Order: sequence, then C-alpha cells, then structure tokens
Amino acid sequence: MKADAWAPKALFDSAVQYEIPVFQRPYVWSEEDQWSPLWRDVQRLADKVIAAGESADTLATIGVHFLGAIVFKAKAPITGDVTRYEVIDGQQRTTTLQVMLDAAQKVLTELKFDDHGEALSELTCNRAKRFQGKPAQYKVWPSRSDRDAFAAVMSEDTDLAPFAEHRIIEASRFFQDEIRTWISGASDDADADADADVIAAQRAEALTDVLQSRLCLVAINLSGHDDDQLIFETLNDRGAPLLKADLIKNWIFQQGEKIGAETDNWPDRFWSDFDDDWWREETSQGRHMRSRIDTFLQYWLTMRTRDEVLTDDVFRKFTEYAADRMSASDRAEAFLAELLRDAEKFRLMAENPDGSEVGRFYFRVVQEFELAATMPLLMWIISDNHKVPEPQVRQALSALESWVIRRTLLRRTMKDVNKTMVSILGMLDENASEAIGTIVAGFLAVQRSEARRWPTDDEMVAEVPNLRMYGNIRQGRLRVVLEGVEHQLRTEYNEDVQIGHTLQIEHVMPRQWRTHWDIGLDESEAADRDRLINTLGNLTLVTQKLNGSLSHRPWTQEEAAVAAPTGKEAGRGKRSLLGKYSVLRMNKQLIDEHHEQWTDDDIRSRSVDLTKRICAVWAGPYAAP
Repeated sequence: MKADAWAPKALFDSAVQYEIPVFQRPYVWSEEDQWSPLWRDVQRLADKVIAAGESADTLATIGVHFLGAIVFKAKAPITGDVTRYEVIDGQQRTTTLQVMLDAAQKVLTELKFDDHGEALSELTCNRAKRFQGKPAQYKVWPSRSDRDAFAAVMSEDTDLAPFAEHRIIEASRFFQDEIRTWISGASDDADADADADVIAAQRAEALTDVLQSRLCLVAINLSGHDDDQLIFETLNDRGAPLLKADLIKNWIFQQGEKIGAETDNWPDRFWSDFDDDWWREETSQGRHMRSRIDTFLQYWLTMRTRDEVLTDDVFRKFTEYAADRMSASDRAEAFLAELLRDAEKFRLMAENPDGSEVGRFYFRVVQEFELAATMPLLMWIISDNHKVPEPQVRQALSALESWVIRRTLLRRTMKDVNKTMVSILGMLDENASEAIGTIVAGFLAVQRSEARRWPTDDEMVAEVPNLRMYGNIRQGRLRVVLEGVEHQLRTEYNEDVQIGHTLQIEHVMPRQWRTHWDIGLDESEAADRDRLINTLGNLTLVTQKLNGSLSHRPWTQEEAAVAAPTGKEAGRGKRSLLGKYSVLRMNKQLIDEHHEQWTDDDIRSRSVDLTKRICAVWAGPYAAP
C-alpha cells in the first residue's frame, strides 16, 4: 500500500481511468450534505487566491482543502489503453470531483474563458482519438446504474431530459449555477466601482487554480497483497453514511469474482432493485431511523439463521451465513435469487398492505401495533421459497395476531417478542411449510411464562371490561380492535363491505360528562365514572369526528332541546348525532338498544359484550382456526 496527497491535476492529468466496480452503491451525494459545503470551500479558497494577488509568499500560505481519501488498485496494463485503476473506496467524492470539474469547464467556456476551460477539460477527458466514442474517453467510469447519466452530463450535446432527476445531473446543474453566479458577481457584494469583466477574469483564473491544484485527496494505491474488503470497511467514515447493505453488496461481488462467477450481469439480475431510492429511504424502527434495505436484511437474516440478529451485527452475520452458500457460482446465484424473491415479497407487502390475511396482519400488527419484531416469522411464512399453503398461512397469522392483540389489551409485556419469534423459527425445518399454522398456534398455546402466555377467553372477559383503554392504549390500536368488531357485525348481517382505516375513536358518554350528564353523583361515584368512560364499553367509531359542542350533548333529543336549543344541530342529542355521523353496525346496535338513556351500567354491560366479540374475532389458545 502506498499513500500520497494528490491534487486533481496529479490524479487526472495523464491518460487514466478510475473504474468504479459494478458492486459499488449508486451516486447518493446531495446538495445540502455535500455539494453546497464543497462549493463553499472551493469559493473560500478562490477568494483567498484573488486576495493574495501576485504575491508568491501569500499564495504559498493559502494551503489546500482536504477532500478525503480515494483508495484504488491498479489493473493489469494493456498496450495502447489508458492506465486503469479500480476504485475500492471514494467513488462518491471521485464522481463529484469530475462532475464539478466538468461543470466549471462548461461555464468557463460559455463565458469565453477558453484557456481556463481547456485546462480543466484535460482533467475530465482522455483526448486521444483512439479513446473517443468509447468509455475510455472518461477519466472516471461509474458503476452500472450511474453510467448513462454520467456519460450524458459529461458530453457536450447529449439530451439530459431522460436523466433529469438523476443525482449526477442535479449535481452538474448545481455546480454550473453556482459557478456562473459567482464568476458573474450576480449575487455578492463585490466593489460596485470595480470593472465587472476584471472581477470575472480574476475569479475564472482563481477557480481554475483551485480546481487544478488546491483540492487535495489522499490517494491510497493498493498492492496485490492488500485486503480490499477490509480497507473498504474501515475507511467509510466520511461522506454519505454507508449502509450495511453497501458492505454486503461489496462482499457479494468480491466473493463472486473469487469463485469465477459472471458478475458482470449480477447487478441487473440480483441487485439493481436494491439501488432504488425506496430501499435506501429511512423509516422508523422504534426510536431509530434506518434504511429499509438494512431493516430487511436484519429481518431476513433472523429468519434464515433462526437467531436474533442485532443491528450492528448484520454485515458480520451475513458473511458468516452466506460464505458456504457463495462458494460456487451455481450455489451463489441460487442463494442470491432466494434473497431477491424474499425482498420482492417484502416490498410488495410494505407498499400495498391489502385486505388479504397477510395484508391485514402487516397493517394491524407491524404498522399499527408497531411490532416489527414479528417480521422475521411473517417473512418465513409468506416466502415463495417455502411455499406455505394458504390455510396454514391463515392459521399461523391468525394465532399470532390474536396473541399480540390479547396481550396488548391486557397490558402484558411485549419485551420478549424478539426471542419468542426466534424460538418459533427454531422449530421450523424444511418440512415445516405443511404444518406451520399448527406449529405456531401450538407453540403459543403451551407457553406458561408471563412474558409469553396467550391469554384465554376467561382472562379476557374477567379483566378487559375493567381496564382503562382510552389513554393507555394508542388510538390507532384501539381503532384496529373496534374495526375488527365492526367487521364481525357486518359479517353477521351478510354485509361484505370493507371499511377504511380513517375512522376515529369517539366516547359515547363524553369525557366532559359533568356539563350535561351529571345526575347528582357523589365524589366516589364521580371518580368511578371518570374511570369508566375510558373503558372499552364507552368507546365507538365514527366516520367524522364530532366537535366538542356536539360530542358533549345529552343522550336524548328531549334533554338536548333544553341544553342546546339553538345553533348548529339545534335540539339534537348525542344518540341522534351518532346516527347521523356514523353508518357503522356497532353504532346502529348501540342506538337501537338504548333509546332513553346511556348509563354507567350500560357501559359495563357493553364492555363485556365487546370483549366477548373480540374473543370471537381473535380466537384464543386451543381455539385458533
């Protein structure tokens, strides 16, 4: 290994090309995080060069701006060809530097500073005729997903419309706009009396000087004995954050090259989907934000290894698990195909949670109950690699969903979910597909520890009606439970109508009951009612949230005529308003059965009834379908 400090002129001046391997991640730098800070540093240096004038001593003290490191390895030389290097690390800054040099060259040429433009063009293009029209004309040749956009932006007359939203095109546009504005003095406080042409000429010369000689990279040239992968892992603490998936991708392709696989087509066959922005987008995982691809890989490894995989161990666990499976070309391709199939299933489920058994589970348990810890088991169940029969999928997910909802309503701890899922995965073998529903339901049914027990119907009916639901359980989760009850009621009436997830929780007896619902309760009775109004029996769903003045009204029309004789919905009671603002079966039942009043005893009775219905919707142990 040899390390030197190189300016762009030293890095790009000869007939050279730095190739970014196909397995490297796509270009991801952005204006806010990288381009704008880089341009400010370049402009700051250029301003210092201008201020120094022709003083050699002052120019010598200006120094350089450090851009970071680039790690590369020489490829075997070919007579008549450019000198080629493979970039091991630093592809983001190398690509950005080329785009900025090209943007400056274009602007300088446009503004008639031809000599300066030509000087910079020598750093972006290998000018020999034998290289023209070929990839060899470029000093940098990006990875597959960025090549077309890079070639388009580096050309003089290529239509950029097809790549308008590509990061490389956006980078070129950003640097051209900033350079053009700065050289022309259009947005600064330059001396108003100074000659604009003189200022522009000074800036053009200073910018060329900075871009050629005052940006510094530590160029690390590896020998044939250096460990590329180890260096790649340890040098990624600058620039855009490196995902676990980037390390894994790099390892996969290097392994492919070691076993002699045809890796040139691997990006298109096995990895191009992962380069999509959707996979790199960060989503909430508990208290943390993580990219979808890193999250998927963690769940996938947990599913495959049947062991809990911590976030920081994803790369190490992957290499350990995949090493044997990547030992031969045919095995490696079969392994990567399985990974891709599971990824496609994961994305389809995440983007389109539908009314299927799987879609409902994902929406209810993973999204609303925020139990992503169930994902490894869910992924095993739905994987096309396992071909689980639909009845077994239904039985497994019904049992698991019931276990989650019952424990949540009873306020049982959910801290052991990760280990519970791993325990179930540990019971699955290659023959488990035909019986996984029975395996999951049976495992949950026999658990006896408080951290894992599956609550029975008797426990539910004994405890749920007395527990505070509103305020202790998130409204989205309560909505899922009440929606399940509503769906069951509609099924009883043979109504095959799907209800959306926009319904809102409403108290039947309002929390501010003292305004119109006080029947002379003493202090103890009032305290009991304050507790009672937040229990299950006093909660319902409405399609439109009732505002305070309507929601707090008395139950009947007669009482409302006295309490609210004028204004909006004059004379309407709470019972009438529920009928107007809701078409749900649970509210029709409530209205039909309680014409005259809604009392504390009615709340208690309805709490028991709703709990029994919940037990029917989410069957308990030994009763799961």
